[in-house]
Amino acid sequence: MAAKAAALSSSPFVSSRRLSSPAASLRARTPRCVMGSEQVRVVVEEEGKTKKRMGVAEPRSAPPAVWTPRAPAQEARLAALRTDGRDSRLKIFSGTANRPLAQEIASYLGVDLGKVLIKRFADGEIYVQLQESVRGCDVFLVQPTCSPVNENLMELFVMIDACRRASARSITVVIPYFGYARADRKAQGREAITAKLSANLLTEAGSDRVIVCDIHSTQALGYFDIPVDHIHGQPVILDYLASKTISKDLVVVSPDVGGVVRARAFAKKLSDAPLAIVDKRRQGHNMSEVMHLIGDVKGKVAIMVDDMIDTAGTITSAAALLKQEGAEAVYACSTHAVFSPPAIERLSGGIFEEVIVTNSILLPEHKCFPQLTVLSMANLVAETIWHVHRDGSSTNAFLYTQFSHQCRTL
Repeated sequence: MAAKAAALSSSPFVSSRRLSSPAASLRARTPRCVMGSEQVRVVVEEEGKTKKRMGVAEPRSAPPAVWTPRAPAQEARLAALRTDGRDSRLKIFSGTANRPLAQEIASYLGVDLGKVLIKRFADGEIYVQLQESVRGCDVFLVQPTCSPVNENLMELFVMIDACRRASARSITVVIPYFGYARADRKAQGREAITAKLSANLLTEAGSDRVIVCDIHSTQALGYFDIPVDHIHGQPVILDYLASKTISKDLVVVSPDVGGVVRARAFAKKLSDAPLAIVDKRRQGHNMSEVMHLIGDVKGKVAIMVDDMIDTAGTITSAAALLKQEGAEAVYACSTHAVFSPPAIERLSGGIFEEVIVTNSILLPEHKCFPQLTVLSMANLVAETIWHVHRDGSSTNAFLYTQFSHQCRTL
């Protein structure tokens, strides 16, 4: 037992810190791919012994190499980690939907992003070829099914099939944003439940597990016949809000009745802030009408929470109502920035103090505006991938993930 503990503590993927509480561990933990000074010292000593056996003279006055924990760049972290210390059975591949996010995830885990060739034929057909062996490996495919939804979804199916035919041991599909999740029930007669159809297609294509982030309706998780790990992007946004100096009273606002549970959980983690609800009546798809406000927002800073912002009709109308009721400032927080037209015109109109989203969907330059703040969820997804790969509990990823306060403001 002592030998196993010693081997575990010397692994470059396990943090040597002992955290006293989940709150302290949230900001204290270092990435797994960074080596400590003791590991660097051992490497230097082994290199010195090798040079001595080969008869290579080494100056005695040379200072020992010491690792300084001053947030080195990703290249330096990968260089500090020995090649034989990385897990060769962990493979991460990315589609064309959000390659920067996949690159951040791979860098956090200390592995190289897998090489894959993806191209379109003249008639629009998708071609996928893996450029490296995945036989006996745990493969993780990172691909949000955002716009163009059908293209990205079909590309994911082809990637799954390529990995299955290449004899991968397991195939886990990482979907930061799950398209078709809103079609989770029959609101009217003769409608399709496309969320269930998408889940069936992912299973039939050959995936063994699915990792999704903030799916629109949690009941859609039951549509999958394979294990599903549902992670939440709220900790990333909460950590960013905690770093801001908002001195006024806060109130968390749900833009509709369906998001009350989400807003209540958000308010509880935000120092048990009060809750307000905007009651609205939807007239049709992508169309809404705000009716009235439940709660008090006068003289307070309102933080609106939703899982996604599509056309921004609901959240903009709700923000206008909050301003009429006397709110000092309005912040919009959402995990998925779908931003379908005319969302940019509505969000950049000056009614919001700040619009905070994550990088679950890659935003092009023309969808950026001064009030937009994009936070990276790479560390959260990477920790979940690591626990799944090590057959651990994915709940630990929520407690121990280190969230960076350095956000990318566009």
